[in-house]
Amino acid sequence: MKVGAAIVSCRRTGNSAVFEQLNQFFGINGMPTVPSTYWNDVHGYHKEDVMADEEGVETIQNLSRNMAFLMQSIIEGKDAHGLPDTPHAHFTNFIR
Repeated sequence: MKVGAAIVSCRRTGNSAVFEQLNQFFGINGMPTVPSTYWNDVHGYHKEDVMADEEGVETIQNLSRNMAFLMQSIIEGKDAHGLPDTPHAHFTNFIR
């Protein structure tokens, strides 16, 4: 139950494909993924460019608050309800 959140940064394009691939990694590893108010990306070539991306910075700030909330909720839920059992007993070879 490790919490995952992807943040991507790019100069122009390519961020949505990378963002999706990172989130798929979290999913196949049983990790809750933290949401925000938009895709977790910022644009810019230099740090100053990124900090000028007001929407991107706000999205990451919202992500940070949501991540802290989700981690605290999991801690409190674990104490009250335990963690889910995730067996890995069957791996299928699709080549027959």
